[in-house]
Amino acid sequence: MKKLVYLLFMLPIFIGCNKDPKFNDPIPDHDSFTLVSQHLNETRVINVWIPKELKTNNTALPVIYMPDGGIEEDFPHIANTIAALVENKSIPPIILVGIENTDRRRDLSGASQEKEDAKYCPLTDGAKNFRAFITSELFPEINKRYQTTNKKGIIGESLAGLFIMETFLLNPEIFDFYIAMDPSLWWNNHSLEKNTPNYLKNFTSKKTKLWFAGSGAEDVSVFTNNIEKYLLSNAPENVIWKYCNEPNEKHSTIFRATKEKALVWTLNAK
Repeated sequence: MKKLVYLLFMLPIFIGCNKDPKFNDPIPDHDSFTLVSQHLNETRVINVWIPKELKTNNTALPVIYMPDGGIEEDFPHIANTIAALVENKSIPPIILVGIENTDRRRDLSGASQEKEDAKYCPLTDGAKNFRAFITSELFPEINKRYQTTNKKGIIGESLAGLFIMETFLLNPEIFDFYIAMDPSLWWNNHSLEKNTPNYLKNFTSKKTKLWFAGSGAEDVSVFTNNIEKYLLSNAPENVIWKYCNEPNEKHSTIFRATKEKALVWTLNAK
């Protein structure tokens, strides 16, 4: 019953990550283009931010990808944050690629065996198709349009955080770094959290970084706290990770509250 009440409370946030009018984030200068996807069977809008001082030269930069990356979603505030951090030299220059949503519930959730979950997302594995779109269609397009290095990562919260944690555990070789705030790990009877030790046993040998955080939302933090415990005893040597337990933050505030420290820790070599 407790979980059901929480999910009903969280439904507006879970369904969409629309821009919060109270923040009134300025829209930074950026590129936008559309990409026809065979994996998703639709056309997607892609938003790209590049540090202005490097936009006109041939310097190759790493890339950070972001679900919920529409102009009316999280793209403006993350792009502005990265711009400020780059300008004050807190992080090295990087390209931000935002993927605008059409149906985030379909794209960001994996398969579920729980019938109750169908109230919130399709039970089919839409995340598998979304990952295929990113890796086989979006990566090549970004590399064709921009000067990029091989280093890439992904950032997101809530349902996007679930997608990021699932990708980290199932396909860790895709990205070099992962940032997930308050991932919706309750999905599919918290199967990702329960199976984390098994996933870690057969982990990639590629060096990978993971930064994740949990808010005061009990139906999230209980699982992020458990994954921290698993990593403390089972993390592969090639995984560099950090967990931020943020009990004073709400599910709706944790992205903005932790984004700067997540980016600074993740994008600096040490």
